[in-house]
Amino acid sequence: MTVDNLSRGRIRVIISASRRTDIPAFYSRWFINRIREGRCTVPHPFNPKQISEVSLKPEDVDVIVFWTRDPRPLFSHLEELDKMGYRYYFQYTLMANPRSLDPRVPTLSVSIETFRELSGRVGPEKVIWRYDPIVFSTATPPNFHREVYGRIARALRGFTRRSVISIVDIYSRIRRRLEKMREEGIIITPGGEIPEEVIAGCMNQIAASARENGMEIVSCAEEIDLTPYGVRPGKCIDDVLIRNLFGLRVSRRKDPGQRRLCKCVLSRDIGVYETCLFGCRYCYATTSFERAEANFRRHDPASPSLV
Repeated sequence: MTVDNLSRGRIRVIISASRRTDIPAFYSRWFINRIREGRCTVPHPFNPKQISEVSLKPEDVDVIVFWTRDPRPLFSHLEELDKMGYRYYFQYTLMANPRSLDPRVPTLSVSIETFRELSGRVGPEKVIWRYDPIVFSTATPPNFHREVYGRIARALRGFTRRSVISIVDIYSRIRRRLEKMREEGIIITPGGEIPEEVIAGCMNQIAASARENGMEIVSCAEEIDLTPYGVRPGKCIDDVLIRNLFGLRVSRRKDPGQRRLCKCVLSRDIGVYETCLFGCRYCYATTSFERAEANFRRHDPASPSLV
């Protein structure tokens, strides 16, 4: 049975929590407080004085999509979300980059254990593995990604049904950070500058590893056409997946607030930029790690807004 998202004349929304920061890892207490109150406020990402209110009442929310590298702080709240009738799934980033790129993320062994636990709680269809973004650098060449992706795919066999990949985009707002990394001997190569035969060798092996371990593999807003290697363009906020998981028919309209190549459907993001503490050095959502630390320190879990 498929259910429309029209309820008593009100259009429900998909909540993205969040592309802008890791709410499960750092702001789970704030999130559950907002759920209990049934609302939150969100400052406009480019005009903080412009505040919008978002209903989080169960009757107004189709699905919550969590984006995270560490969902453990949210585990204690999952039962409450279930009892209140919320539907949700996870976009879980799990990689094994060196600390020079990902200085504060959980270790690979902890992440795999956590992923498996989450999959056991909510089901493998609701935990999507993101090996994303792939950073080609002097510290992480193509052979590194072929080997690491295959190793993680084997560890997650049976615990997920889908893997998402993309190649890192170099945004102008982080160029100063990348220049500093270059001084440290870490040079990141944009995907467009990597020879086609190198991309082909890497992607063919990654796609084969996904298939061998029972996973569909898709790309996320990727400039390079990866379909010749068995990687079709995907949607992270996916109307088809939502229908398959929850029997719910949501809007198929592309989210106009996302990048040109992003295929995600409409959602409301409740996060705030410059608030994630993981310090991933290629991250577009945090231009200043110092500012992120300051925002975290002044964060009030009882506030309607994350910051």
